[in-house]
Amino acid sequence: MSSIYEIREMTAEDIDGVFEVEKLCFKTPWSRDSFEKEMGNQLAFYLIAQSGDVIAGYGGIWFIAGEGHITNIAVHPDFRSRGLGRAIVMGLIEESIKREIEAMTLEVRASNDKAIGLYESLGFKSAGVRPGYYTDSNEDALIMWKEL
Repeated sequence: MSSIYEIREMTAEDIDGVFEVEKLCFKTPWSRDSFEKEMGNQLAFYLIAQSGDVIAGYGGIWFIAGEGHITNIAVHPDFRSRGLGRAIVMGLIEESIKREIEAMTLEVRASNDKAIGLYESLGFKSAGVRPGYYTDSNEDALIMWKEL
């Protein structure tokens, strides 16, 4: 597989590929309709990582009241451990800075050590726990914040 990737803003034409990544990455994936609605959501901004014609990953953020709330980050299993998750999060940080956002937040499964390590390496800090946040497993979510 190619090691050349493009990180760019998601468009409606990307929904099918993003939905395929979503289904591969999550036990309870968002519906295709959810992504279609996000394309019309004025608060939402999405980036994709593309390799050739393949969507290898994506990330979304909502900009609300001076804060950026990362809603989802996913990388296709065949493209993991290549820095795509980091590139997507860095792109969301850059977009937040452009929009003069003051802070960013996200929730991550308490068991997802790899993602937690990535977020910490990018300056996010643990700010609390949401008990039983993930309804598919009743797993806790770690709340993380980053000041910009």
